[in-house]
Amino acid sequence: MIDGGMVSISAVKVTPDLLEARFYLSLFQVKDVEAALAKIESRHHEIKKELASNVRHQLRSIPVLKFYKDDTLDHVFKMEEIFKKIEEEKKDRPDAGNSAE
Repeated sequence: MIDGGMVSISAVKVTPDLLEARFYLSLFQVKDVEAALAKIESRHHEIKKELASNVRHQLRSIPVLKFYKDDTLDHVFKMEEIFKKIEEEKKDRPDAGNSAE
């Protein structure tokens, strides 16, 4: 939880050479997204240390961790709003039901 909002990892992509891991974060109801990302970046070493303790026997070296905002949900909400607006406009037109005939 950050500032009353919620942060979750939506995806992790690791480069083929295993040198970099890109974490895509979904931020829900976070007031200041940039501050939240900065806070996560500031704790980068703690996160890497925890990851290292869990995978130390599987990897030779721990990848560099990069954090990005995943704005997929923002796009989904925008698309839903556009579709709702289109449906409302269709209902408001008097010839909406006769276009296929």
